[in-house]
Amino acid sequence: MATLHIETVQSLEAPELMLYRTLKRPEAHERAGVLVATNEKVVQRLLASRFPIISVLLTPAWLERLEAKLRARPEAIQVYVGEKALLETITGYQLHQGALAVAKIPPQPGFASLLETASHPLLIAAVEGIASAENLGAIIRGCAAFGVSFLIVGETCCSPFQRRAVSGSMGTIFEQPVAQVENLVATLTTLRAHGVRCLAAHPRAEAKKLASVNLRDDCCLVFGAEGPGLTPAALAACDDTVEIPMPSHMNSLNVAAATAVFLYEATRQRGA
Repeated sequence: MATLHIETVQSLEAPELMLYRTLKRPEAHERAGVLVATNEKVVQRLLASRFPIISVLLTPAWLERLEAKLRARPEAIQVYVGEKALLETITGYQLHQGALAVAKIPPQPGFASLLETASHPLLIAAVEGIASAENLGAIIRGCAAFGVSFLIVGETCCSPFQRRAVSGSMGTIFEQPVAQVENLVATLTTLRAHGVRCLAAHPRAEAKKLASVNLRDDCCLVFGAEGPGLTPAALAACDDTVEIPMPSHMNSLNVAAATAVFLYEATRQRGA
């Protein structure tokens, strides 16, 4: 059972509250090796996860609601309690509504480990060039919803542990396996060497229609940034290109929406 150190705060200027004051500076959080959960549902999922919690910042009402779950945690947790008016001064109050938490990012399993231990048939997703943390978070949420074995985050993407990505994932990042890799093209080449078919989600003249492609066997679905799509190197590293059929005046979806469509089709074909 956790030891709670409960402290009432009248100001957010104390050094130990710096991470709560700097919600618009994700680089500071990454340097510190922590993430910040900034809404009630994400905080609830964090409390149920294996991620070590450092502190929480709550209104008195939220402390009353969450105290039992906090005390059920194994680690000592610093609990800062501030009145609603004080927490309203934090950027994004309408999103967090008085419940925030800081947690350490534990060591994550690497690509090789995930590939070795995942159950077959593999359903893997990979992303390249995703700069929007909100989009990456929504992609992670879709992966969790459709039972993706693991998500590969390429070197040109933002961190999946940025505050907006964590929020966009609705806390599913705490459970969804994610491998951040330094060379996406080399990673796709390794997958193919292991018999995993890599399919690029990319509209082009020779692309196959999604429903006509066999997604029942080991496969990796690869998605690029909105606008430019996948780079030529990533496309060349894939076995085939696949597109979602759309009317001629439409040529794309938001990348998170497209990911969800592809993953739904894969789970439909697998009878899941």
